[in-house]
Amino acid sequence: MMKKLESVDQFNEYKDSHDTIFMFTAGWCPDCRVIDPIMPDIEKAFPNYSFLSVDRDEFIDLCIEMDIYGIPSFLAFSKGHELGRFVSRDRKTPEEIEAFIAGLQS
Repeated sequence: MMKKLESVDQFNEYKDSHDTIFMFTAGWCPDCRVIDPIMPDIEKAFPNYSFLSVDRDEFIDLCIEMDIYGIPSFLAFSKGHELGRFVSRDRKTPEEIEAFIAGLQS
């Protein structure tokens, strides 16, 4: 089960000191629910990353600051640098998510 983001401070700590993939999601988002069951396999496939789930409704200001307007969306950071973003309103397949992560250069 992916860890849930609990504070903006935690976001900044992970963003600045870990190789982290943030998954922006919401309880009411049907496309997010579709990918929830595949995320544990994706986490296992990329053990060098920490994965954190960010609830859009709880962290709307953070989403605005990070330019996240569609969900589900993925944002990857390594030691404070943005590695990449997979941001859109479209449903995402496991293959698309894995290709995005595999293509990141840390």
